[in-house]
Amino acid sequence: MSTSNAAVLMHAPTTREPSGRRRNRKRGSFGGGNPVVYAIALAVVALTLGPVLYGVLGGFRTNAQIAQDPSGLPSPWVLDNYVGVLTGASFWQYALNSTVIAVLTTTITVVFGVMAAYPLARYQFKGRETLFMVFVVGLLFPATVAIVPLFILITQNLQLGNTWMGVALPQAAFALPVTVVILRPFLAAIPKELEEAAQLDGTSRIGFFWRILLPLSGPGMVTVGVLAFVGSWNAYLLPLLLLQSDMKTLPLGVADFSSEHASDTAGVFAFTTLAMIPALVFFLAMQRRIVGGLTGAVKG
Repeated sequence: MSTSNAAVLMHAPTTREPSGRRRNRKRGSFGGGNPVVYAIALAVVALTLGPVLYGVLGGFRTNAQIAQDPSGLPSPWVLDNYVGVLTGASFWQYALNSTVIAVLTTTITVVFGVMAAYPLARYQFKGRETLFMVFVVGLLFPATVAIVPLFILITQNLQLGNTWMGVALPQAAFALPVTVVILRPFLAAIPKELEEAAQLDGTSRIGFFWRILLPLSGPGMVTVGVLAFVGSWNAYLLPLLLLQSDMKTLPLGVADFSSEHASDTAGVFAFTTLAMIPALVFFLAMQRRIVGGLTGAVKG
């Protein structure tokens, strides 16, 4: 009797739910998300990208089309607005100024930022955490709070008014806090055994810094470099006070073009679109590196 019951139990169909169905059910209950969250996310994306797309499409329209149907699509598509901006000498002068200032700002920020973060991450000395908190507190103060003293310092004391370096130096100074905060975990996460092994091979601290530590902290340096470049490219208030005439950057050029060609709405759209493309493309190209760099900073 017991043998037959065991045989029946062995051949009885199992009621266990397939693993694939269980995964689908779990994915549906946890991974599907709340429809309200998706609706809010789509609304935020629409509000963010809507003005950008409207400006880009507006550059392919004529002023008559915009006046007749402000929310319509280009019909027909015209390239005269973009061609007119690209063939103008002022746009390229503005672009050159923005590029040079952004490169100078990025270089100064990364070089001095990693040099400041290195001792804060690898050395043990009295007041180290207090000094680090100074950089953390620096995150709370944007450049606008010190714009008047900066203007006096740059123009009168340093005699750098209306120069590329006069704008790059204060921009780099205000980018240093976030640079140190991001780079310090990267540098601290490098194993001490690696530094000890390098010292046993005769490598000095400076040699370890240049030959080993800098290459290993590359993702963090790329992250802070991209943030500094984009921040400098989009800066408006500081260049507005320090730069004049042919030394102006693209954000200032957009404001001047909008004032001079107030009736040319389509041309203003084209100029604005071309002014934001370089920083946007650069940021999107480095997006994965930025995410990886910030993730490494959080883990550190």
